[in-house]
Amino acid sequence: MKSPSFYPLLIGTLFFALLINAQATGERPNILFCIADDASMKSFGAYGDTFVNTPSIDSIARDGVVFNNAYNGNPKCSPARACILTGKYSWQLKEAADHNGRFPSEFRTYPQLLEEVGYDVGFTGKGWGPGVYDTADNPAGPEYSSLKLIPPYKAISDVDYAANFEYFLNKKDPNTPFCFWLGTKEPHRAYELDSWKKAGRQLKEASVPPFYPDNDIVRGDLLDYANEVEWYDTQVGRAIKILNDKGLLENTLVVVTSDHGMPFPRVKGQIYEEGFHIPLIVYWKGKILPGRRVNDFVSFSDLAPTFMEVVGAEPHPQMTGGSLVKQLLSTKSGQIDPTRDHVLLGKERHDVGRANEDGTDLAYPVRAIRNDSMLYVHNIKPERWPVGNPEYGFLNTDDSPTKSYLTNLKQGDREYFFFEMNFDKRPEHELYNIQKDPHCITNLANLPEYAVQIKELRFQMESELRAQGDPRTLGNGDVFDNYIYYGKRLDYSTGQRINAIKYTKQGTD
Repeated sequence: MKSPSFYPLLIGTLFFALLINAQATGERPNILFCIADDASMKSFGAYGDTFVNTPSIDSIARDGVVFNNAYNGNPKCSPARACILTGKYSWQLKEAADHNGRFPSEFRTYPQLLEEVGYDVGFTGKGWGPGVYDTADNPAGPEYSSLKLIPPYKAISDVDYAANFEYFLNKKDPNTPFCFWLGTKEPHRAYELDSWKKAGRQLKEASVPPFYPDNDIVRGDLLDYANEVEWYDTQVGRAIKILNDKGLLENTLVVVTSDHGMPFPRVKGQIYEEGFHIPLIVYWKGKILPGRRVNDFVSFSDLAPTFMEVVGAEPHPQMTGGSLVKQLLSTKSGQIDPTRDHVLLGKERHDVGRANEDGTDLAYPVRAIRNDSMLYVHNIKPERWPVGNPEYGFLNTDDSPTKSYLTNLKQGDREYFFFEMNFDKRPEHELYNIQKDPHCITNLANLPEYAVQIKELRFQMESELRAQGDPRTLGNGDVFDNYIYYGKRLDYSTGQRINAIKYTKQGTD
């Protein structure tokens, strides 16, 4: 009689054999990559949410694998998306490490590489950005966003993501595999104010994080956000139906994620759990054993090498992330690879709002390490304001009813500590016990009993960053302050917004 451990091994061997056989016979898998713009991990039912309804994505999670410890590497749109496309860590991206920077054309993207091995590629909605690039197409591929619809709320984009995906499928060579990026512009702000009322919601439905006051303004803002997360879920569901109706779902690897956390204070753009801990759900019929949850620590930089291995191609030498095929095809839940026990995180300049002496914009550089129990954060320039200077309106946090409520609090107000948690300057060192304090409220860094642990975590983090060539750790971090910001700038003499610098494509490097 075979031992119980024999059968998972046999199933895993069969899965790998199926993958190899598919590649050998030319039946290379399609790839549908779905990414939301500013949706928190905890806003999906698969991760325990109860007030945002995401039935389509929850169904994918039940039939696929859920990654419990997936991280974006840098919690802002363009650097996070650059990590996905290049397979590189944020601090290795040169200008693309900054938000609203330039995407260096010396970096190859996985859509470019897949196109070179015979894939049809494209994207709809939001690809890489905001920022500028020298290639003819967006780094995510040729754009398919011309088909429109009438959205249910005023602030939702009129791009019909699913219809554009179907148009791409109808247009492509039916004998050629595809790789498509479905990037919704939701739930990025702005929102239709009080759209939650139109949706028939009640304020009591919202779950308010402990770093916000629990009031009707915040609850209404969270419910407006929830409507847009649900729009993302609807688009993913429509895309899956299109694949199924066309008989393509069986041979399509489907990835569902978000670039970073929700566009609220202390989340988007911030090195706390809600900002960089992202959803990652993968479905691959007949290849992935359904209903699994993986605890390995993975990062956006792992996705490009994963896609290359899945299609049977070699990863590009620039890619510093590692493939997740082992995690996808395993029959186990929990920890698959014991070496994936932590992840490194970082940020540089995200938006304007901190003036240098020459009128340019300063970064708020941070590096961090997160393992199963602890988050250590090194705020490298703690003298700077983490979300931009107050005199310019804390511009590194999106405008919102929640932000307005918090920034109108005054010293002496009963709730002023909420303002301090969200906008005040931060100490150089922060340490949080994620198991006991998942919202990163209680900083343990000044407690003497944690001094050794901080020293060990910082040594581990900086050793790995040096090995990866991080300019900030190697003493040349100011390079990130000197890259050009291509969004709307700030005239620091007047405090007024001025037009973005006009960029002329330079061709390839």
